[in-house]
Amino acid sequence: MKLDPRTPVVVGVGQTAERITDPGYRAMSPVELAAAAAQAALDDSAGVGVAGAIDTIAALRQFEISGPVATAPLGRSNNYPRSVAKRIGAEPGRAILEIVGGQGPQKLITELAGEIAAGRSEVALIFGSDATSTLRHFAQATDKPDFTETIEGDLEDRGQGIDYLVSRNTVIHGLIDAPTQYALLENARRSGTGLGPAEYLRRMGELFAPFSKVAANNPFAAAPVERTVDELITVTGRNRMISDPYPRLMVARDQVNQGAAALLMSVATARRLGVPDEKWVYLRGHADLQEQDLLERPDLGHAPSAALAVREALDVAGISADDIATFDLYSCFPVPVFNICDGLSIAPDDPRGLTLTGGLPFFGGAGNNYSMHAVAETVARMRSAPGEFGLVGANGGILSKYSVGVYSTEPAPWRPNRSAQLQAQVDGGPTVPVTEHPDGPGTIETYTVRRDNGRRTGIIIGRLDSDASRFIATTEDEGLIARLTDEDPLGTAVQVRSFDYGNRCSP
Repeated sequence: MKLDPRTPVVVGVGQTAERITDPGYRAMSPVELAAAAAQAALDDSAGVGVAGAIDTIAALRQFEISGPVATAPLGRSNNYPRSVAKRIGAEPGRAILEIVGGQGPQKLITELAGEIAAGRSEVALIFGSDATSTLRHFAQATDKPDFTETIEGDLEDRGQGIDYLVSRNTVIHGLIDAPTQYALLENARRSGTGLGPAEYLRRMGELFAPFSKVAANNPFAAAPVERTVDELITVTGRNRMISDPYPRLMVARDQVNQGAAALLMSVATARRLGVPDEKWVYLRGHADLQEQDLLERPDLGHAPSAALAVREALDVAGISADDIATFDLYSCFPVPVFNICDGLSIAPDDPRGLTLTGGLPFFGGAGNNYSMHAVAETVARMRSAPGEFGLVGANGGILSKYSVGVYSTEPAPWRPNRSAQLQAQVDGGPTVPVTEHPDGPGTIETYTVRRDNGRRTGIIIGRLDSDASRFIATTEDEGLIARLTDEDPLGTAVQVRSFDYGNRCSP
């Protein structure tokens, strides 16, 4: 097939990881982890003079610089992308620091592939890293490394981009961490299944046990231990309940030291730099969509925009879900995986498997760069099975953003997607009215119980009887909390009252 010389291809991928228990543990900084992964991607391409040809670099934010009050206790680079570029001998004209969100790796790959296809770039390197395990290891140490770096150079800092994820209404009611918010979505999904809490917990364990088996065989995994269903769902001292219905082993593992990178270039540049054809993997399909605001979604247990993004990526690739040989579906918690399975009619126990890395609770998933590892695994798998298709689904926020990539060695011209048109459809869809200051009787739509140093706080999203508008409230009533943790409270009648400092529920 004769291709436009500007057609983008992925020509190199790289990963790196270290565990504190490793004999050769080096306490690598985020910059060092990313540089090692980036160098591995350059080496993987087998090209000549590739580093000097890079015109664009794009980086994902570390966990430690991803929130409004996040700090870097061991210091950080003032220009993370260019610190990495310097270590690999690159001097790109453009450097990007992407917004927060697990969708970021795939979104950047799609964006910069489009830049290459349009002739505005020839070689782009995308990378990310986290050293959260090392940060915690040295948190109380007197002799600790200093990761501070100062480097000159322009930086396109896109900001944290979390404004759409938070509001005063959600923050004052405790929706400030991922497990709490995803637990609300998980229990909302359970409402539609007809399953009781114990049955649903087992379904979550059955989903994730195969993920742990994949992680156990992945040399880059942070927790390479195969787990049984019963190990995952049985609450113990080491597998404590985090936010109902999630025991610790069902939650994304944020203690990691990992880095990953992907190298893209045009077909013409790949030929000029001597990159062998067998290294080329095409981004055959792609899409990026954003869900409605959390409290306004008609169905809190699903994010239809994510499934729509997958379908669009498949359409761009000209294939169906049945044609996919490998999946890696973002798995910070069970509900993002279930969401795609529900939307695409994929069985949770599909024999193709739903992860190549081992998933966020077992492979690891701090910060925003997890799906770069998924891309790296997918590219490697596609090279080993020419002509097959692999799909990466990258989730960000609270089922808020979804970016999809379909990869294959099978050549095809670059095709744009219809994400902008589809986003307009999502934005124009029906929403649920929200009452910020509710008073009166209502029913529980979904719920969770947070545990802060042993203190339990119930968080309830419900509907007012008077007008079916949605509200959010908390409770410290022991009787109601017992009902939330020990029974099935979905649909239970409650009373809600509004105060200046938030809304409170009682039986």
